[in-house]
Amino acid sequence: MSTFEHITIAGVKELQQQEPVTIVDIRDPRSFQESHIQHAQRLDNDNIQAFLAAQDPQQAVVVCCYHGNSSQGAAQFLAAQGLTKVYSLDGGFERWRLACPELCEQG
Repeated sequence: MSTFEHITIAGVKELQQQEPVTIVDIRDPRSFQESHIQHAQRLDNDNIQAFLAAQDPQQAVVVCCYHGNSSQGAAQFLAAQGLTKVYSLDGGFERWRLACPELCEQG
């Protein structure tokens, strides 16, 4: 059975040094608009199928939510769809925002 792994902020940065990483944010549209991890894309029920069709199943995907709880279910779902390198960001966007405000963007 396909599954995901937990990853820390330091782990994400290290992974980004090694290979391309797609960061997906599953928070609500307003929260995403206010601030999100640089280059993250918002993922929801409306665009999940298009994302899966376009995503390289071998490329690393990091799932981000508010605090690292909801991202676990979303990461498990993505892994079950055939993505092979899926991670749930421990602490979610709130921890990222506090630790790396320079790596956040708006809009």
